[in-house]
Amino acid sequence: MLSLGAAPVSSAAPFGKTTERSKQKAAAEAERAGLQQKLSTLKKDISKTESAKDDAADTLAESEQAISDANRALRDLQQEQGDTNVKLTQLSSEHDRLAATVEQQKQQLSKLLREQYVAGNEDRIKLLLSGDNPNRINRELQMLAYVSQAQARLLESLRSNLKAVEVNQEAAQNAKDELEEIAQEQLQQKTKLEQEKGRRAALLSTLSKKLVAQRKEAGNLEKDEQRMAGLVDKLNKLIAEQAAAAAAEKKRQEQLAAARAAKAKADAEARALAKARAAAEAERKRLANNSKSGTIKPAQPNPARPNPADAIDADEPKVAAVRPAPAPAEDTPPPAKAADIALAPAAPAGAFAALKGQLRAPVSGKVAAKFGSKRGDGPSWKGVFIRTSEGADVHSVAGGRVVFADWLRGFGNLIIVDHGGQYMSIYGNNQSLLKRAGDIVKAGDAIASAGNSGGNEESGLYFELRHQGAAFDPAGWVKF
Repeated sequence: MLSLGAAPVSSAAPFGKTTERSKQKAAAEAERAGLQQKLSTLKKDISKTESAKDDAADTLAESEQAISDANRALRDLQQEQGDTNVKLTQLSSEHDRLAATVEQQKQQLSKLLREQYVAGNEDRIKLLLSGDNPNRINRELQMLAYVSQAQARLLESLRSNLKAVEVNQEAAQNAKDELEEIAQEQLQQKTKLEQEKGRRAALLSTLSKKLVAQRKEAGNLEKDEQRMAGLVDKLNKLIAEQAAAAAAEKKRQEQLAAARAAKAKADAEARALAKARAAAEAERKRLANNSKSGTIKPAQPNPARPNPADAIDADEPKVAAVRPAPAPAEDTPPPAKAADIALAPAAPAGAFAALKGQLRAPVSGKVAAKFGSKRGDGPSWKGVFIRTSEGADVHSVAGGRVVFADWLRGFGNLIIVDHGGQYMSIYGNNQSLLKRAGDIVKAGDAIASAGNSGGNEESGLYFELRHQGAAFDPAGWVKF
């Protein structure tokens, strides 16, 4: 059985440089590693009782996965390239604006320095020794101070803008390095794609008859259905576990936030207490000193007015006692890893059910097989097959989270989206998978491209809807 995904293409920056993009990609790959391991184990559990030796479609698996990975990478790189070009254009405009501002400030500073040089550097001394009206001298000195302050502000602004120009140039160079890095990866992926397409074509030419025969065998079709049912059941269980982990992590974060807020409040009360003590002690000393010197007489107690000294009892001001911040509960779970919540539902329960009858078709094409119709001598269709051209974009019918994106026997390159409330949409026989497990998608997002992977005879999309693991007729939900 193959691993969940091909090894990532080296993203080493040109000339040995490390760009922000390559750092972010490395971090993202590290986060996905745990999830990939979980799904790879789940996939092995699904097929552990099966042998790949006699299944012709498995011979195509490696090539079809590689083609999918290369196409996804090329699409991602194209998007990155567009985004980076936009960023570079913005940086160029910002550079031009900063350069114009710096030039203007240099001219202003040059003019000020030239005027100061012509006037001489002894203006203040001359004014002080001139014997002129003191009021006029004061006004002139103030004006000179304003000029000096204006020069200082101009110099500081100029330094700041020169630093901004330097930062801008570094960012622009990084963007150029990223574009070169992207171009190198595109070349690698295109080469890989062409090689894998040639390899798959050669395999198909030798396996075509065996593939057709095996696809029609009722036993194989039943195994395909069992495999899909097993996968969906295990995914539902994993999603439930991760939903619980996500809820526990949310509770832990809320407890930590409450503890931080309580600590901040306690610290503020402690500062107020210390301030009150200091004020009380200062007032006590003042009263004591004044009493000794005879400056004032101690005030007679007045039952109608509180005595300030009453606020002090044994050197302690009467303020509310400060309670220590509550510690988090002992049963607070440890922090959840990214892989433990990567498949938690992204859509609220009930959101998908409310869309019944309003979903758009996942791909443009003709429905060639309907839900419930017989598949030769085998089981009935659990979904629909939509005939369409190879490479056509496949769209998610609703928002949710990708919970599976891998090659599966009988379904080729398969992608499954969880919509919350135990509703799932399933898209099989794809040429390429454009999203990965854990990705959040919106309704209409392109998630795959149609094909005939998995030994399918014609190009198209196999589509299913399931609730609580059971397949149901999409006709009442989707506008085909």
